Amino acid sequence: MRELYVYYRIRDDVATRAREALTTMHFELRAAYSGLVTRVLTRRDETGAATWMETYALTGSESGSAGIDARIEDAIAKQASALGSFIDGPRHVEAFDSDEKR
Repeated sequence: MRELYVYYRIRDDVATRAREALTTMHFELRAAYSGLVTRVLTRRDETGAATWMETYALTGSESGSAGIDARIEDAIAKQASALGSFIDGPRHVEAFDSDEKR
C-alpha cells in the first residue's frame, strides 16, 4: 500500500494559523476520501521553527491494493496551496510502499 509523507518547516510566529489551516485541510480531505487517515508529526528546531510532517494512508474499501493513488495525491497537493504562505522553504513529498494490508 502506498503512503505519503510530506514535510516542511513552519516558523513559530505562524504556527497557530498554520495548524488551523492544516486541520481544516485534513478534515476536508477525510470527508472527500473514505478511509483516509491523516496525521501530523512535529519536530522542534532550535531556530524558532519546527519541521512538520503530514502522513497520509488509506484503510478500508477506498484503499484497494494501491493505497494513496495519483488522484488523492493531486487532491492533497491542491489543498496544500492554503498552507503556502506559512511554509518556510520547500515542501517535500515522499511516497513509500508497504506490504502491510490494512
